[in-house]
Amino acid sequence: MVKQCSPEFFEKLVIDVLVKMGYGGTRQDAGQAIGRAGDEGIDGIIKEDRLGLDSVYIQAKRWDGTVGRPEIQKFAGALQGKHARKGIFITTGQFSEEAYDYVKVIDSRIVLIDGETLVELMIDNDVGVNTVRSIHIKKIDHDYFSEDE
Repeated sequence: MVKQCSPEFFEKLVIDVLVKMGYGGTRQDAGQAIGRAGDEGIDGIIKEDRLGLDSVYIQAKRWDGTVGRPEIQKFAGALQGKHARKGIFITTGQFSEEAYDYVKVIDSRIVLIDGETLVELMIDNDVGVNTVRSIHIKKIDHDYFSEDE
């Protein structure tokens, strides 16, 4: 379903996943999807933490194939243009070995998230999925109430 959604929706989905992972706080104040024609290779920005001490730049690509080193180099250049050192490149496809090798040797910190990992993150963080059934059985934790050291 992710590959059938619009580019704008995909960028929003990516921000939603990152917010659910704990970046920035709420959806409204943490991240913004900014991708558009002339976006200079940046599709979104999210605060690294709830205090907003640093920003992480995002590139989101709905691709069927493999994202290679040239695309990652363009994103790294876009980060430099923003004087940014942290980025996340997310695709519905996969990354080439050259792309993974490239992010290991550059100064900017770029995390690559492929389609399979994106789906896992969506499921783990309840984005685009609903829990059908959940059972919690609780018992008293006697160790917690023990005052012995």
